[in-house]
Amino acid sequence: MSPTALALVVLAGLIHASWNIAAKKAGGDVRFAAFTGLVTMLFWAPVGIWLGLEQVPRWGLLEWSLVVASAAVHCLYFIALLRGYRKADLTVVYPLARGSGPLLSSLVAILFLGERLSALGALGIAGVVGGVFLIAGGPGLLRASHDPDRRQRVHKGMAYGLVTGVFIACYTVVDGYAVKFALMSPILVDYFGNLARMVLLTPAVLRDRAAARALWKTQWRYALFVGAISPVSYVMVLYAMQTAPLSHVAPAREVSMLFAALIGGQLLGEGDRLLRIVGAACIAAGVMALALG
Repeated sequence: MSPTALALVVLAGLIHASWNIAAKKAGGDVRFAAFTGLVTMLFWAPVGIWLGLEQVPRWGLLEWSLVVASAAVHCLYFIALLRGYRKADLTVVYPLARGSGPLLSSLVAILFLGERLSALGALGIAGVVGGVFLIAGGPGLLRASHDPDRRQRVHKGMAYGLVTGVFIACYTVVDGYAVKFALMSPILVDYFGNLARMVLLTPAVLRDRAAARALWKTQWRYALFVGAISPVSYVMVLYAMQTAPLSHVAPAREVSMLFAALIGGQLLGEGDRLLRIVGAACIAAGVMALALG
């Protein structure tokens, strides 16, 4: 992985951890995903229109199929992620989602997209996955079995984290194919994917407009933050995918766990900070191994 690609992934990780913490604090559901999508649509409209006027008219069936597929999987991802945040700790859901997703997408890239992984790269993936396990609670996940309430909450977090990870793997492969093989603009993949997501998410808002207005009044600050900055982190990752193997970029994104462990643990007070810092160090080492491998 080139220094430029690594720098994009690291900066994207900081932004990604920040908006996930905001989403956790918002405590929203599918309507919050629609709120953030609306903000993204309006805030980034000048860039989307400027690039789209030249490139979108040349899109064919393949490009539009990738956009629609990406939008559908992203919707499922947001629904699973936000529901997990409502029912469990961010420091369980987030690391398991971020750890399982890249592992699955890397395997797909190696098995079906013709990418190769060196021994150092394989150790890097192992470091990322092991670090994620420690941040998720490590041995503490087993100790939770003595506390029924804690056990149930951890099990819910693990389930939602793993389901979210599957969706992460799916959209990573779809969007990676779009920018790397179909040569689509990363900015347009994200922007038009968001427009398609709005078509899918809007009915959930319109079903109960009074409830949606009430939620907006309590969540608008978080929606503005997430909607404005979340596209930046993902577009950076898509640009990195254009120059580096997907099987390297996907696990390297988990450098975001460094920031989630250090920032999220402090802001949300979810405990086990030392264990999670050790896990974050494992992730950092894994990311460096991927960059070198």
